[in-house]
Amino acid sequence: MARQRAYFGLSWVVSLILAIIPITSWVCGIVVRAQRQNWLGLILTIIPITFPVMWIIDIITMIMHKDLTILA
Repeated sequence: MARQRAYFGLSWVVSLILAIIPITSWVCGIVVRAQRQNWLGLILTIIPITFPVMWIIDIITMIMHKDLTILA
């Protein structure tokens, strides 16, 4: 199975827009990490205290690599 790019295989621009909006980034991050079976990343994204850090990481990796690469 080919690895999915960004959020749900959407284009990079659409995924970047979703990553910038905090609530959509949170929901999409949870779903993508669950699909990729990255349980540590999933737990860190669900916890409200660590979400801001994960949100910044998602935005940075989306800009640099056009995909979620750290803990995804």
